[in-house]
Amino acid sequence: MAKKQYNVGLIGYQFMGKAHSNAYRQVNRFFDLPAEIHMHTICGRNEANVSKAAANFGWTNYATDWRAVVENPEIDIIDVATPGNTHAEIAIAAAKAGKAVWCEKPIGNTLQEAKDMLDAVQANGVHHAVFHNYRKAPAVSLAKKMIEEGLLGEIHHFRGVYLQDWIADPNFPLVWRLQKEVAGSGTHGDIAAHIIDSARFLCGELSEVCGLLHTFVKQRPIAGEIDDKMGATASDKMGDVTVDDASMFLARFKSGALGVFEASRFAVGRKNKNSFEINGSRGSIVYNQERMNELEYYSNDDPKDLSGFRVIQATEASHPYAGNYWPVAHIIGYEHTFINLVADALVSLHEGKAASPNFVDGYENQRILDAVERSSETRSWIRL
Repeated sequence: MAKKQYNVGLIGYQFMGKAHSNAYRQVNRFFDLPAEIHMHTICGRNEANVSKAAANFGWTNYATDWRAVVENPEIDIIDVATPGNTHAEIAIAAAKAGKAVWCEKPIGNTLQEAKDMLDAVQANGVHHAVFHNYRKAPAVSLAKKMIEEGLLGEIHHFRGVYLQDWIADPNFPLVWRLQKEVAGSGTHGDIAAHIIDSARFLCGELSEVCGLLHTFVKQRPIAGEIDDKMGATASDKMGDVTVDDASMFLARFKSGALGVFEASRFAVGRKNKNSFEINGSRGSIVYNQERMNELEYYSNDDPKDLSGFRVIQATEASHPYAGNYWPVAHIIGYEHTFINLVADALVSLHEGKAASPNFVDGYENQRILDAVERSSETRSWIRL
């Protein structure tokens, strides 16, 4: 008996469009799923570029008008992988059209947009998911399992950092991620959003925050042609940077645990350090995405003369997701986190269940992003 096929329409073809396309192309090759994904249509405003992306990535069709994709009766899932200022309009239209809506993070540029998007998918009863793909690294999912099984005991601390250096050069051009009207925020919404989601996923909800946002370079060369690796050519004209370069905040969890969060694009030498440490009454775990197949674990239950952090290679078939790929110790990479997320989202769609993460998570993450921004402006603690 043939499996049910779900047709996807992907809006966006640059960096995230490339990552999502790869996930759709690979998911049924590595996972034995109850349904199949078909790469129906990819959409972008530049016909020459989007037609090339369709051919390169394996899409059957391409389009230049996202509304036509949303209105196409053959398409079941709308994937929104565009800059943040278009997320709400596309997602809400897709929900009203009865499509499943899968969206990049953060789901909106503002808290109100995120609320409107959540209301739309709930009011129309459609499936929804958000691409917080780092939850889906085997080591992170293993950390979740260990916490749920009580191996860390009562959680006391969460420390999360996401550090990059790709705009530390003041001559790096003014790409859209550095413009508030397009991106909503800078480092804060782009990468702090990831450690916020990791904290909520692993340690539960936050109750209050106190934050600081800062911009180091106030003007940059206006960008010319952009590429799919977050870069662009630079012109000889200057423009204003209207987002933050660094974000940091303190937090208290509803459980009573304490949190420290730091995100920066000015951490010279750090290319993509998405890391967290969680300390509990019985033990600790440490994760660094630059060594994403490893999880460090310390247990108070070990004999004192043998105690210390051990490195768990999260590549055993018994580890979350790992058994779908290679033999033990044959590591997986960044792109596989998207494949894992799509596999889970497809199963939940087919079974009529909620995806994890979904727009509820997207909205809760946005509440924290918004509260930290307000805290930075008022120099005060903000209750959630």
